[in-house]
Amino acid sequence: MRPLAVKVSLSFDRLFDLIYPRNCIVTGYPVSGGAYRYLSDESLRELYRVEPPFCPTCGQPFYGRVISARNCPHCKELNPVFNRGRSLLLYRGLGRTLIHELKYKGARYLLEDIKKIMRGASAISDYLDNAILVPVPLHRRKLRERGFNQSLLIAECFAEVAGGIPVVDALERNIDTATQTRLNRRDRLRNVKNAFSLSKKTALINSSRIIVVDDVFTTGHTLNACCTVQVMSS
Repeated sequence: MRPLAVKVSLSFDRLFDLIYPRNCIVTGYPVSGGAYRYLSDESLRELYRVEPPFCPTCGQPFYGRVISARNCPHCKELNPVFNRGRSLLLYRGLGRTLIHELKYKGARYLLEDIKKIMRGASAISDYLDNAILVPVPLHRRKLRERGFNQSLLIAECFAEVAGGIPVVDALERNIDTATQTRLNRRDRLRNVKNAFSLSKKTALINSSRIIVVDDVFTTGHTLNACCTVQVMSS
């Protein structure tokens, strides 16, 4: 049965490619060969992975030569309540394009390529080991409007790459906050203050390693607000 299943799968892929041509999301030209379905070799030149050295607390990269411990400007202004953070990609170039296509255009077809990018980040896989992933929630109005939570989709990708670790939709967004994109640092902090709570339908074990997953880390105030929820900060 396996050879038949493989043939059916290949035929379906060819049919899907015929209906929805696999064009690169950056160049717009057809993608032929390579490891990715919708990312051309040219687009991958703008894929900026976060590699060491980076801040051990928030995961933001350090630039230049590091010869001693450094004070992270993000952590200094954020005063993080979480212990450690990691980022997969810089939010520019292809990383920014991937998030925008997924978040604003519902491009779920990119999730397989996103998982391949995740598999190439060994430090992320080690970081996820034996953890519970909790996505940053959308307000119910925004969830109805968009139809999905991009942070949940990303968390599910991480979970699969890490070997099937649990994803728990444990948080609720109680306040329909304005988008953080156009706000300054002070207004971002005010915007998410007391915006999150633990879902009444969810029970988490205090001793578990809990990783809160968001699509974009800018100032970190959203993640900080999530981690101040009582169970998260214990």
